Amino acid sequence: MTKRWTTENIPSQRGRTFVVTGTGGLGFEDALALALAGGDVVIGGRDPTKGAAAVDRIRSVYGQAKISFQEVDLADLGSVAAFGKRLAANRDCIDVLINNAGVMTPPERRMTKDGFELQFGVNYIAHFALTANLLPLLRRSSVSRVVTLSSIAARGGRINFNDLQADRTYKPMPVYSQSKLACLMFAFELQRRSDNADWGLTSIAAHPGISRTNLLHNAPGRYSAQGLIRSALWFLFQPVAQGALSTLYAATSPDAQASAYYGPTGLGELRGYPGEAKVPPAALEHHVASRLWEVSEELSGVRFGEASPSVRNLLAAM
Repeated sequence: MTKRWTTENIPSQRGRTFVVTGTGGLGFEDALALALAGGDVVIGGRDPTKGAAAVDRIRSVYGQAKISFQEVDLADLGSVAAFGKRLAANRDCIDVLINNAGVMTPPERRMTKDGFELQFGVNYIAHFALTANLLPLLRRSSVSRVVTLSSIAARGGRINFNDLQADRTYKPMPVYSQSKLACLMFAFELQRRSDNADWGLTSIAAHPGISRTNLLHNAPGRYSAQGLIRSALWFLFQPVAQGALSTLYAATSPDAQASAYYGPTGLGELRGYPGEAKVPPAALEHHVASRLWEVSEELSGVRFGEASPSVRNLLAAM
């Protein structure tokens, strides 16, 4: 692969449809780069005002951008299903899904609308369900990819089946690490199941190193210990556009491999240009990944390969 891969190395994406969760930070940079490369990009987020602002910013850079916003609240599986239904009604296929949006280390345990611990629910379960809902559209593409965002925090994670929702003990960083390990395991397990069921997907994981996003300001709070570190030591965090390169490489490079994991190649994978990332040993435990998948289907009420009736009917009518 190119040693200093940048957005200049992105091939033309004309004729390809992308769905990216998250309207700010990494999601915005993903959408901007893909639109500049000629892609037709849908960004999903829960705040229509922020979504409209992101679309306007991208069009101010590239007036001919094919960019649109669709509302989706990842803390509400009903909203995730509705998002999938709208996309099925308006799109013939999806070429690339980027499972990007997330929440990081809220100081107190919070819950999604469906009763999941917020980090596990938003970072992992919602994207698990979203991928399942969009599977019929992904399968309609001849070269579909699913890119799922993990984190260097996954190195310290473990899947605690006895307390997945942190009902007994809530510690923000271990719970975040578990959610991001789950995302990484999902990316690998999705490829295995796609190969077995002939879904035709290429599933890839990526992480952004330590990037100058607002995650630490939004969840722990600007004046929390983590938020103050983010503010005072901002120079240690790489620019968001640099952090997005690993995701963009996974989403667009002809050299990106199925079941691979990409991240920055600098010291400790904290910053730098994209390359192969070190996979935590826990992410390679196939029996744990298989069990997590089955538990996730039960928790989310979504089965892969079984579109919801509304989505199935829409696709059949096309």
